[in-house]
Amino acid sequence: MDGTSYSTYEMRVRAVEAVRAGMPIVSVAEAYRTDRTTIHRWLVRSREKGDQGLERRPVDGRPRKLPDLDERCLRGIVLKPASKYGYETNLWSVRRLHQVIRKYYDASVSKHTVWRRLREAGLTYQKPEREYFQMDPKERQKWLEVTLPTIRETVRENRAILYCEDEANVSLTAFLGKTWAPRGETPRVKVTGKRGGLAAMSAISPRGHLFFMLYEKRITSVEVISFLKQLIEQHKRRHVVVVMDQAPPHTSKMTQAYIASQKRLHVFHLPKYSPDWNPDEKVWNHLKHEELKAHQATTKDELMKLTRRKLRSMSKNRDLIHGLYFRCCVAELLQ
Repeated sequence: MDGTSYSTYEMRVRAVEAVRAGMPIVSVAEAYRTDRTTIHRWLVRSREKGDQGLERRPVDGRPRKLPDLDERCLRGIVLKPASKYGYETNLWSVRRLHQVIRKYYDASVSKHTVWRRLREAGLTYQKPEREYFQMDPKERQKWLEVTLPTIRETVRENRAILYCEDEANVSLTAFLGKTWAPRGETPRVKVTGKRGGLAAMSAISPRGHLFFMLYEKRITSVEVISFLKQLIEQHKRRHVVVVMDQAPPHTSKMTQAYIASQKRLHVFHLPKYSPDWNPDEKVWNHLKHEELKAHQATTKDELMKLTRRKLRSMSKNRDLIHGLYFRCCVAELLQ
């Protein structure tokens, strides 16, 4: 941890458990971004008083407001949907939590205090991932129990190379991130007002390989077949296992007929409405929000050249691609 962060009770317990499980203190200190002496101090406190010794100790100074609102209580509120407290949506903000505290604890605290308490409790302000209403938990569970073992067995039996495939649209309308500016003076970034974009298809492997193709038209079965053909051409003597979603171009009769004709190609489909289970989604998220952030392309041709250059640069960075792959929640299960 840096000098401005705090260790939560849960973090201290996990660190002590890691040392007791045989992990070197140096490694634990590095993992939790703290000092070795701090880990030793937690171990001593744990031996003397058990897990109670890892609770945060009171310090001198002005008494804290809302002493009853400890880390566990605060997490208990925030980890519940905000709709439980009368809000229309389930997302929490400092403003909403501030209102809940004032209502249920009958106490006056500043929003800055609420923000600080959130940080102390190990909570951070994050953008949630989409989870579709149409998602079927039973179908996803069946995929984990039936399809996933089959994928792993196919890779193992054929000594195949595993790829996860996905498509995306890259827009001329650039995503604008955030930047520093004087308070009250919103910065401006010039971008094109033209609409349009291009279609892209890629496949990512756990070993850090990225294969991609760009198109000026909508992706159909013809483009999917061409992509798969090029992919297996990249590995002339190897079997290739491809995991993709159930988009119509992937499941069409034309595409299925081509797949059935290729002895070295094995294709499996993810459950419907499960983009969170596709590691290749992380490629597009990184491309749009990092590589192409505030891009200056003004025509489709410029956007095509820029996107191709960025993807080529990404494909040469094995560590980046490897990291993007394993950000997916099921990435390790697919190996």
